[in-house]
Amino acid sequence: MTSTNSTTLNCPSTRVSIIGAGKVGSTLAQRIAEKNLADVVLLDIVEGWPQGIALDLMQARGVERHDRQIVGTNNYTDTANSNIIVIAAGIPRKPGLNREDLIKINAKIVTEAAQQAIAHSPEAILIVITNPLDVMTYLAWEASGLPKHRVMGMAGVLDSARFQTFIAMELGVSIAEVNATVLGSHGDLMVPLPRYSTVSGIPISQLMDAGTIDRLVDRTRNGGVEVVKLMKTSSAYFAPASAACLMVESILLNQSRLLPCSVYLDGQYGVQDIFLGVFCRLGYQGIEQILELELSDTERAAFADSGKLVLQTIESAKLILEKAH
Repeated sequence: MTSTNSTTLNCPSTRVSIIGAGKVGSTLAQRIAEKNLADVVLLDIVEGWPQGIALDLMQARGVERHDRQIVGTNNYTDTANSNIIVIAAGIPRKPGLNREDLIKINAKIVTEAAQQAIAHSPEAILIVITNPLDVMTYLAWEASGLPKHRVMGMAGVLDSARFQTFIAMELGVSIAEVNATVLGSHGDLMVPLPRYSTVSGIPISQLMDAGTIDRLVDRTRNGGVEVVKLMKTSSAYFAPASAACLMVESILLNQSRLLPCSVYLDGQYGVQDIFLGVFCRLGYQGIEQILELELSDTERAAFADSGKLVLQTIESAKLILEKAH
């Protein structure tokens, strides 16, 4: 298979390769280039599709005023020497299709993508977006052979942003004043933490009643489902792309931001050998530190339940992959 604009890949530069040129992948490519963070390689199995998107984005440079190279390709060779690999390939959620139902298709896609991409960029940091997120991140980590601090999943940033948005909408305040915290798995058992969520430093429990908070927590847990039900033939992509871009930015600019991401836990929060959403410090080397927040008994139990479901799904995914071989 061939790629376009391959000659542009000879120049040494900060490079992010995105595997999967669907709506999330292509929107993320736009975000990264227009923020002038890195050159972008957009890879997809459909011939002509990533090349067309890349050319369209390149033609926008005269308006957006950046000089980043955006390359579309069907060949993993063109992703070589990437600083970051983002896996956004796989089928999206559809009405009636839950995250666990996605495993049969997406597990194979993600493991193969991780192996091939890291073979050409062995020093890269790997970010996974494909659902079910925590499970796919674990499988990508195993398939890639990378150390745990260089593999992470995008989920907590997105879930926290949704909670943040719903709080701001409910109170009619600027989103800039709101900080929200969501830990755990990316799914029905995620753990929004109201007491760690504030408006100008004021806990939201002092600004709204318990019933309202419970309603916003429930809406956050179903944030992706709500979008799918409204769009019917698609799933969210603007917010996921923005969340992933924030992680990319923190790594490439070595900002060491404290962000909730799906990372490998080895005893933290009482769970073992699992990828789950917690706060961590993201910098140029990847995950620099995992922060362990003080949780109440109720919050810790909810976090444990979230982890148990992910562990069960990981075992199911491994069995599916074994049968496929």
